[in-house]
Amino acid sequence: MTGARRLLLEVRFFLTFGAQHLRMAHFVYIMASRPNGAIYTGRTRDLFKRVEPHRAGMSTHTSKYQINKLVWFEAHEEFETSLRRERGIKGWRRVWKIDLIMQMNPQWQDLTATVTH
Repeated sequence: MTGARRLLLEVRFFLTFGAQHLRMAHFVYIMASRPNGAIYTGRTRDLFKRVEPHRAGMSTHTSKYQINKLVWFEAHEEFETSLRRERGIKGWRRVWKIDLIMQMNPQWQDLTATVTH
């Protein structure tokens, strides 16, 4: 699936189910300092609330490496699915994580503005 197609699906998901459904989802996400820079993989129920502390430098790791851009995320309906996906991605080689980001967001744009609170 191309990055543009995946982004289109995410937008359609949002338009179909609205912000309320997104708040009920479980998210796996990747943040980065810059293209091909330091990255951080995480999981949360509230993507907006979790990304903001990273951007504000309130997390030791993300602050130390200036990781402040949300560059990839996906929604899961079930906790277990999101947990397995996060742990799987954390075990990946770095190049695989970069490939995942490039498929959805080849320009490494900050996607924080696409997340509603």
